[in-house]
Amino acid sequence: MEECVWYASYGSNLLKERFLCYITGGRPEGSLDTEPGCRDNSLPKDDRQILISHPLYFAKEAARWGDGGVAFIGGQSNNDQTLGRMYLITKDQFIDVVSQENRNIEVSLDLENVKSKRNHLFEESWYGNVVYLGDEEGYPIFTFTANWDEEVIDYKSPSKEYLGTIIRGLLQTYKMDEETLVNYLINKKGIDINYNQENLRELIQQCELSGRINNE
Repeated sequence: MEECVWYASYGSNLLKERFLCYITGGRPEGSLDTEPGCRDNSLPKDDRQILISHPLYFAKEAARWGDGGVAFIGGQSNNDQTLGRMYLITKDQFIDVVSQENRNIEVSLDLENVKSKRNHLFEESWYGNVVYLGDEEGYPIFTFTANWDEEVIDYKSPSKEYLGTIIRGLLQTYKMDEETLVNYLINKKGIDINYNQENLRELIQQCELSGRINNE
């Protein structure tokens, strides 16, 4: 049996349908880009909730999501609790996902080395820093983020398409009510540039309606 790892997501990959585009290939709803998928298209063996003790923020600008900011977590753990969803996939699939998140560059990772050092910067890119978060049921948990000095980051509000994907993923993973979801998102750096409680609620309601329609 191939060795497996947990990939912990905290942004658009919270939505399972979006993440599976990285596994099987395809264009996620709301995105302009088509993902090539992994060399091994096997579906995740499991997925579950995870609380990530790193702060969530939004920065940069991704054309694929309508020129808004995208999600990152701080490189150092603290008392923040970022809501995540982790998928049990093979090591090779994880490396292929990392590659797709980094412009499909060739990626070579020694995950045992990452685990021993807690993180490893393999590329000066948006998602070039792989972080070890612990273990679950004997499998290591990894995610990836940037390696910037958070004090000089130019925060950027996410587009409705991108934030809507995250909201749908949170609703799917945590079955959150509207007020809890608003309170979770409203204080994240980058959100307050274009969003307030009122338009966040409107977007959440649109996502809830979309989810109900898709399930009918």
